[in-house]
Amino acid sequence: MTPRRNTKFEALLAEAGWSRAQAASAFVRVAHENGLAGHCHVTRQHVQHWVSGHVPSGHSPIIVCEALSRRLHRVVTPAEAGFTTPDSPVRGALDWRVDPLTTLTDLGSTDLDSSRRRLLRGGVYSAAALTVPAETWWTEMARHPAAEASPAAKRVGQGDVENVREMTLAFSGMDQRRGGGHGRTALVEYLSTEVSRCLVGRFPSEAVRRDMFSAAAEASYLSGWMAFDNGLHDIAVPYFALGLKMAATAADAPLSGHILRAMAHQALDMRLPQKALELSTASTHGQRYLSATPRERALLGVVHARCLAATGHPQEASAALLRAEDDLGNAHDGVEEPSRTFFFGAASLSHETACALRDLNDPKGAISQFERSVRKRGPAFRRTHAVTLGYLGAAQVSTGSVEEACATWGKALDAMEEGIYSGRARQRVEEMRSLLSPYRRRGIPAAVELEARAAGYLRAVD
Repeated sequence: MTPRRNTKFEALLAEAGWSRAQAASAFVRVAHENGLAGHCHVTRQHVQHWVSGHVPSGHSPIIVCEALSRRLHRVVTPAEAGFTTPDSPVRGALDWRVDPLTTLTDLGSTDLDSSRRRLLRGGVYSAAALTVPAETWWTEMARHPAAEASPAAKRVGQGDVENVREMTLAFSGMDQRRGGGHGRTALVEYLSTEVSRCLVGRFPSEAVRRDMFSAAAEASYLSGWMAFDNGLHDIAVPYFALGLKMAATAADAPLSGHILRAMAHQALDMRLPQKALELSTASTHGQRYLSATPRERALLGVVHARCLAATGHPQEASAALLRAEDDLGNAHDGVEEPSRTFFFGAASLSHETACALRDLNDPKGAISQFERSVRKRGPAFRRTHAVTLGYLGAAQVSTGSVEEACATWGKALDAMEEGIYSGRARQRVEEMRSLLSPYRRRGIPAAVELEARAAGYLRAVD
């Protein structure tokens, strides 16, 4: 039987202004970015077959829709393109109707089983997966009655909640020092065993139950953040979604805002500024911002400012930056702050402000803020310090200060070579090599030396 021409897909290609060959090139870029070597062979003939009505295999529908989403600056779903998508454990995590306990069981067991982990790694970071649930969903989750615990279930008290929080903070400290590529599997193991048993335990009160779900939500958020930091973008998304489900169950609005903020940060890194703005706007909506502490509000606000800058809203971005600065200024010793994994201080504010100024085409302002962040950053935040130095070097090169950039990148490599395993750090090294390429070809000694160090670092962490 002759397949029916896929006119939906054909219309999207026309809207994108892509030839078959250009669509194939964009597809391969997304596949390569997500480590899907088996999908990197796609050519214009494959695209023509899909237009003719042949069904793309494997995860090709998701990849091609992601490429179109980036081109069209809006979410393109497989259904809109006339495709179907493969089954995956990730789908349950991203379905807001699926119970969080079911999600945790499916996601954790798949992530920890090396023979099944490919079901997670076989996916692709997709804008279509990041649709923010309707406001009615948040209310319904908070009102959802607790499941009746088994008489044999563990009795869970406030001490157990504190144990989970302390363990999550320990993993967070490791992430800050060593990067997301060190220790994430151990965190997933803890989340899937000890924390999971607590979530189905017997609670002395509804308040303790909500506190436990909040603590579990932060552990899930951290697992997603560590995956994001290490470049495992497809794995990060379902853990962020799981964290949102549990934070909503706990009625923890500020934590929900912070998870949405992290998802916005990831979308920015994946060059989806409109999706990032949607997520950051949701992160600052209502009680997510209003019931947060000043330090928390500052973090939500400065990432929102970055999203506004990236989408071409300079005045709104500047106003948001000033609000974030004011919020952080209101965080003082007399204001009680929760022990969160996402500590935010002056160094972080300067780093995010610098990124916003860079996107607003103010390189000198960005350099000043990056330098301030480097001065303010403490030794406990080694990974972020290295990333900031990487950004600073790139900003210095953009203004023609090559010697300064080489010195800055040398310091970045000093930090990275002390055992940092981070995809974001690797990206800065790869960017450095690309920006220094013209100077290396001229035989400039500092550029040649940095190239050798960079290549050695990348070999060591691959």
